[in-house]
Amino acid sequence: MKTEREVFGGPPGTSYDVARWRDDFPILRQRLHGKALVYFDNAATTHKPQAVLDAEARYYAHDNANVHRGVHTLSQRATDAFEAARAKVQHFVNAEAAEEIIFVRGTTDAINLVAQSFARPMLARGDEILISAMEHHSNIVPWQIVCQQTGAVLRVVPINDAGEFELDAYEKLLGPRTKMVAVTHLSNALGSIVPVKRVIDLARAKNVPTLIDGAQAVSHLAVDVRALNCDFYAFSGHKIFGPTGIGALYGKAARLKAMPPYQGGGDMIRAVTFEKTEYNEIPYKFEAGTPNIAGAIGFGVALDYVSAIGLDVITNHERDLLAYATHEVSCIPVLRIIGTAQEKASILSFTLDGVHPHDIGTILDREGIAIRAGHHCAMPVMQKFGITGTARASFAFYNTRQEVDALVAGIHQVLRMFR
Repeated sequence: MKTEREVFGGPPGTSYDVARWRDDFPILRQRLHGKALVYFDNAATTHKPQAVLDAEARYYAHDNANVHRGVHTLSQRATDAFEAARAKVQHFVNAEAAEEIIFVRGTTDAINLVAQSFARPMLARGDEILISAMEHHSNIVPWQIVCQQTGAVLRVVPINDAGEFELDAYEKLLGPRTKMVAVTHLSNALGSIVPVKRVIDLARAKNVPTLIDGAQAVSHLAVDVRALNCDFYAFSGHKIFGPTGIGALYGKAARLKAMPPYQGGGDMIRAVTFEKTEYNEIPYKFEAGTPNIAGAIGFGVALDYVSAIGLDVITNHERDLLAYATHEVSCIPVLRIIGTAQEKASILSFTLDGVHPHDIGTILDREGIAIRAGHHCAMPVMQKFGITGTARASFAFYNTRQEVDALVAGIHQVLRMFR
């Protein structure tokens, strides 16, 4: 019998200690329906290492107090931990200063902030916002709302049959009326990696500001916002092994300073009278009310955890998993992979002839395998491929080839039930 370390080691020829990583995640030890849990729903949310769980518990048990305004010891400790977390986010994405990091509820919240506070005031009727055909609804709907409010027009960069961003079409769409470009870094439905550096450079050449939706990318790819030279970059804590309800918006300081507040009240003020309000400096100008203090602290610890492993190590391990899984499922004649971009990460979306994705997900669940089934908040992507939804297996660094084998066996079990 193989030992746990032999079973959960890295791919052949590597020294990845996946077993040790898995030991850090208590939830992975459980069994579902009598089977070992195989968690392939990481694109929806990732699990949390014990260090993150401990950090949140420690804050509530030891330092629980509101931040910034208290002079007592607990408040000072909470403030120090909260601002230390902001600095961790800054360093993780290589922002120039901590003030360029706004704590938000998540990527959706960040995009709405930019849409309303940055884009809306500068838009006029007939102006254009460019997004791509592979966007999550969270990077579609906020821009639709702003277009309805201002008379601006939403333009969509197409994707090809492999699910790749069409750069040539994008260059043609960039024009004198383009006032904003907002695209995903990594598609949650397809796994396609968008050449965001090229997207940003082309926009910058025409003085068009850019926002990158990094919700899916940050846990799989190294992100350097200064190298990218984007104006805004948004991501969520729960997609990178941190808590839910917390995320970050990176914005260039000059952009943030020029933007009006998105919400009012609490810590975003410097002085208030009934006649007027003087707003706080960045980043606090955009952090109205009591923040998710414990979430921010846990978020920072999650980034420490990922950094300790190394995104290069994570990227290589997940690339092996995706290649292995793609090869194994490609041997199933009735299975169709949705999204076959050459530059791709972490996500395997597929359909089975004659089987609804929800049935695939339900049967796999009985085998202890957690996947996502449906449109993945990317309905236009499904329409592009002429389907209503897919079964989606999404990988993280704690997943293994053995788990991929379990998925393949589970798919064969699905087929036996429908043949």
